[in-house]
Amino acid sequence: MTETETQAPISNPKRVIDNNPIVSCKDVVIAYGSTRAVDGLSFDAFAGRVLAILGPNGAGKTSTVEALEGYRIPSHGNIRVLGHDPAKNSKTLSARIGVMLQEGGIHPMMSPIEATHLFTKYYSDSISPDDIIQLTGLEHVAKRPYKRLSGGEKQRLSLGLALTGRPEVVFLDEPTAGVDPQGRLGIREIITRLREQGACIILTTHELPEAERLADEVLILNKGKNIMQGSMHELLSLGSKGANTIRLRTTLPLDTTLLAQAVGLDLSEVAEELPGNYLIKATGTPERIVAITTFLATMNIAIDSLTSGMVSLEEIYLSLIGGEANDG
Repeated sequence: MTETETQAPISNPKRVIDNNPIVSCKDVVIAYGSTRAVDGLSFDAFAGRVLAILGPNGAGKTSTVEALEGYRIPSHGNIRVLGHDPAKNSKTLSARIGVMLQEGGIHPMMSPIEATHLFTKYYSDSISPDDIIQLTGLEHVAKRPYKRLSGGEKQRLSLGLALTGRPEVVFLDEPTAGVDPQGRLGIREIITRLREQGACIILTTHELPEAERLADEVLILNKGKNIMQGSMHELLSLGSKGANTIRLRTTLPLDTTLLAQAVGLDLSEVAEELPGNYLIKATGTPERIVAITTFLATMNIAIDSLTSGMVSLEEIYLSLIGGEANDG
């Protein structure tokens, strides 16, 4: 990455970062007939922050984001993006927000350089096509037809096109899905730059480790309702309070009675959260960890993960969503 590229603004350089929300939802309801996809949702998002909206399929994430983007009108409640109603002021907002296109939003024979030239014509103050290509690391496929790009290359192009107009609010849907490790590093760097330059970033993803790495704030939805909201630090701190626990994930389901016996605990101290996911309410002493691994070895069952003490966003999410997490 060149020095020029590093310094070039990819969000509105005039954006002032303060405590006033850039995106605001108040008591929002989105209904399809008698079904409420979003049920009384309220939250704020701020400049220079990344808000991750999480939840299983059917939780209301897509309906919420579509309403924020102006594509769906709520049945009840108020939405404001940069002070405007997105459904009524889409023309005003279109020059100030960036939305990642889903696969299929670009003509299959159009190359990345052609797509970037096209998109720059939509904005009065756009990033140059060459800078978009360089920013997203697509120089080697700049003239390749879209249909011949890999999934990760398509994702990076979609991200680059979303940033063409130097947006103040950016909506990112699964930005690292299908992207190789090197490409993920580049996308994380772009998101970090957006945050530093004052953009408000709304991220939806099923990749919880990625959300934990990128997000400042987290909103967890289930069945259209807000079931948990706060800063990443608050959520992880809350989940880790009194965390004298061991979390075990295995490749095959276990008999919890045998597991409890193996580690010398009562059955009430071993819980199966999901098949293959177990919460052991005990301190992860070296002796206990050895007992667990020895037990699994005798059962010929491999460990997917084994953690003690500090919990992760994924563990908090699974404890809240439970079996429904499989939907996502």
